[in-house]
Amino acid sequence: MSRDPVFQAPTLRAEDFEKFRKLAYEKFGLNLTEAKHDLVSARLSKKLREMKLPTYQAYYEYVVADRSGESLVALIDALSTNHTAFWREASHFEFLRREVIPKLRGKPRIDVWSAPCSTGEEAYTLAITMMEELGAAAAGVRVYGTDISTRALAKAQAGTYCPDRLSGVPPGLIRKYFTASGPNFQVLPEVRRLVEFERVNLIEPVRGNRIFQVIFCRNMLIYFDKPTQERVVNELARHLEPGGYLFVGHSESLMGIRQPLEYVKPAIYRSAAHRPEGGAAHSASRERGVR
Repeated sequence: MSRDPVFQAPTLRAEDFEKFRKLAYEKFGLNLTEAKHDLVSARLSKKLREMKLPTYQAYYEYVVADRSGESLVALIDALSTNHTAFWREASHFEFLRREVIPKLRGKPRIDVWSAPCSTGEEAYTLAITMMEELGAAAAGVRVYGTDISTRALAKAQAGTYCPDRLSGVPPGLIRKYFTASGPNFQVLPEVRRLVEFERVNLIEPVRGNRIFQVIFCRNMLIYFDKPTQERVVNELARHLEPGGYLFVGHSESLMGIRQPLEYVKPAIYRSAAHRPEGGAAHSASRERGVR
C-alpha cells in the first residue's frame, strides 16, 4: 500500500510575505508585522498542503485571481485567531448587568452588537446576560453577531460547544440555557432566537443605519494600525445611540486616536448625549487624565 509523500512546506520568502501582508491590510485591515512572519508561514503552509500547491506565490496568484472572493475569505480564515470564551473578561458583563441594563429597562427594543463575535460565545453570553436581568422583557433584545470569518460564523450559528468550552460557565446557567447534544452542549433555541449572525468586514462601512445601545468590539483593535483603528472606532461610534456604550478589550485603549466617545473606565466608552465640537480631542485628553 503506497503512501503519499510527506509534505515539505517551502520557505516563505520575504517577498512572498510582503505580498500577503499588503493583501491582508488592503482587504481586511490586518496589520501583519514582520514579527508575524513565522505565524503566517505556518498557517499558509497548511493551505499549500490542502490545495496541493508548490509555492506561496502560486497560492497568492490563486487568491487574487478568484473573482468570487471565496479564496480571500479562506485566506482570512487561515490568518485569523478566533480565540474567545463564554464570559471572557467577566468584569464587562458585571458592568453591563449593574450599570447599563438598568438604564435600558422599559425599552421595547434593545440592540446589542458583538463585533467580532468569532464562534459565538460572546454573542450568546450577551443574550443570556440580558435574559437573566430582564426576564420576559428580554424578548425585545436582539444581539447582532458579526465576524469576517465564515468558518467561525458557521460554528456560531450552530451554537454547539464541547464541554471544555463551557468550563467557565456557572453550572446553574448551563442547566438553564444549554441542552445536551451528544457529547456536547447546544445553546437553547430561546437564546438563539435573540441572536443573528452575519459576515461583516469592519474596515468597510457597515450597511444600513442600525443603531445599538451596546457594542462589544473586544480584542480586535490590537490587530489594526492607528489609522485603521480610528476608521473602525468612528464607524462603530456612528452606530451607537446617544448614551450608548462601547466595550473594547482590556489590553486595548482608544487613547491617541480621534474619536467622539467619552472615556468611562478602562476598556469602556460612552457616546455623549450631545457631542460638542472638538469632542474627540476632549475624550482623548480625559482618558489620559484618568489613567
